[in-house]
Amino acid sequence: MRALIGFALVLLLAVNSVQAAGDGPPGLVTKASPYSVERTLDRLAAALEEKGITVFARVSHSGGAADVGIDLRPTELLIFGNPKVGSHFFTSRQTAGIDLPMKALAWQDADGQVWLGYNDPAYIAERHGIGDRADTVKKMTKALEALTDRALRR
Repeated sequence: MRALIGFALVLLLAVNSVQAAGDGPPGLVTKASPYSVERTLDRLAAALEEKGITVFARVSHSGGAADVGIDLRPTELLIFGNPKVGSHFFTSRQTAGIDLPMKALAWQDADGQVWLGYNDPAYIAERHGIGDRADTVKKMTKALEALTDRALRR
């Protein structure tokens, strides 16, 4: 029993430290990157394109901020999707279109650590009351985990 309580405490602390380190709100999956913001998204874009997933746009939030005289640590957004998968959310609730296509955000925190974050497909489904697309949620979750892990691998 003592070992089980100890394990639960370690697990709770680990989860809390990951959330705090990534500074992400509920529904945002965050992963530490060993690369710069630019390189992180370059690698993710390459992994996505290799799997036939369309990259629609890349936005430099820090570049935009610099254009108006605001200092912002490196922050970039990648917008991507696969209509063969994501459109299934729309056939359930078209409001999911506000959250899709998917987005991945890479940013550098005040300590210099780079993070990669994206919305959890289960969170998107819950947000829009989509309860009839469990297979789609599972497929999207698995793909995003694999693609982001690949982009962050050394």
